[in-house]
Amino acid sequence: MKPEASSPADEPSSALPMPPLHNVLVVDDSAVDRHLVGGLIQKMEGWKPSFAGNGVEALAAMEQHMPDLVLTDLLMPEMDGLELVQTVRVKFPRVPVILMTAHGSEDIAIQALQKGAASYVPKKSLARDLPETLEQVLSATQSDRNSRRIVDSLMRHETNFVLANDSSLIAPLVGYIEDTLARIQLCEPSGLMLLGVALHEALTNAIFHGNLELGSDLKEADEAQYYRLAKERRTQQPYKDRRVFVTATFSRQEAAFVVRDQGLGFDPATLPDPTDPANLERVHGRGLLLIQTFMDRVEHNEVGNQITMIKYRS
Repeated sequence: MKPEASSPADEPSSALPMPPLHNVLVVDDSAVDRHLVGGLIQKMEGWKPSFAGNGVEALAAMEQHMPDLVLTDLLMPEMDGLELVQTVRVKFPRVPVILMTAHGSEDIAIQALQKGAASYVPKKSLARDLPETLEQVLSATQSDRNSRRIVDSLMRHETNFVLANDSSLIAPLVGYIEDTLARIQLCEPSGLMLLGVALHEALTNAIFHGNLELGSDLKEADEAQYYRLAKERRTQQPYKDRRVFVTATFSRQEAAFVVRDQGLGFDPATLPDPTDPANLERVHGRGLLLIQTFMDRVEHNEVGNQITMIKYRS
């Protein structure tokens, strides 16, 4: 008895899954131009267009289905391309917007690029330049999205530093920490700048007031002598071998910074109230005022040679 021939349905499929199509939302009040641009996109492998007649329609469409990119005209009724760029930047910050520029819209195009548009294509050269532009912007966007996926997977990351009594190390260390915080988007850029100021103050205090045992009173009385003495003590015992220990711990909810020096410390209870108007113009306490203002929680250890600063996610 002959074995039954297998049917095509019984055989394992050798077909590979189709790659996902990249959707481009084309925004233009001209039906002719929408048809033209849509035809160009449909000729590109792996791409498909969707359409909106102006910025208002585009935003409504994005609420229903998120495109990979937005390709928009500039001069449109109800909401033009510039307004659309600004709104997408706020409401859908991960969706790039590409401009289609025509003669007479140059000023608006420059404003839109300054407001966050990812690129532009002159309408007169769409057939030549649109495919390459879409591919370039998508490539950059996917790289950013993959980075965001890794950042979103972050649970906890701890970094430790040991600094000599060299104030020139403070700025690069603060810059390194700011770059890390920018990647995990713990706070807005303005808040990131203020956090950097607080860290700078804490590190400066640890070196000068902690390890080198230089008081604020001397700085207030004679700043030149203050820095001359700091230079001398960097080469003298017991100061020269002291170090500043910094621990930066990052999570999705907060960033914590511990700065410890090897100086004699102080009684934290003797610190003047930095928020008292009588103390605002004094050098002593200014750093602490900035630290307490820009951080969400600040604590000293009992010895007074360690400060812990915590910044919560905005």
